[in-house]
Amino acid sequence: MFKFRRKRTLSFYQKKRVITPKLLKEILSWIIITCVAILLAFIIVYFYGTRIGNVGDSMEETIANGQGILVNRTAYKVFRPKKNDVIVFLPNGNVNSHYYVKRVVATSGDRVQIIDGELYVNGEPRKDNYDKMENGGIANNEITLGSGEYFVLGDNRNGSEDSRSPNIGIVKDNMIVGKAWYKLRFGNRSGGFIN
Repeated sequence: MFKFRRKRTLSFYQKKRVITPKLLKEILSWIIITCVAILLAFIIVYFYGTRIGNVGDSMEETIANGQGILVNRTAYKVFRPKKNDVIVFLPNGNVNSHYYVKRVVATSGDRVQIIDGELYVNGEPRKDNYDKMENGGIANNEITLGSGEYFVLGDNRNGSEDSRSPNIGIVKDNMIVGKAWYKLRFGNRSGGFIN
């Protein structure tokens, strides 16, 4: 017996697609996952990964001129800056200025003075590996920091415009943008956490 096979012929009619509840559920789940991923990325970048560029050589050897820095914008909404933290701030809250990056050397309640190029905090010389300062600026006379006030210096002490300068002065809580926590790779310099 011979079986006849039905020959396939060309058809110009498309099979109608049916949208099932299962298909709708999968599409909706992909939309929700995508929206959550975008929201999480925005939160992480905005609060923990705001990128700024360092201007000037005031933080040399730690951070180079032009080197990118990631700023944690939430760190000081919970805690206050501590000595040795590297902070990012706008002098006098001036939003038209570039960001300044400096190291906190004294915090609220501390007394600061620069005597013969050496930094004194609460009457004690601060032992560090930085150069002697050629100019004490406003810190030639003892300064007592009030609540929410910080005295900051650049790591390149003789090439830095910092709290010694009258146009920068004492940094206050409302001037601080966040904590510099990571420096990006720059030229032949490696990136890494800022200490």
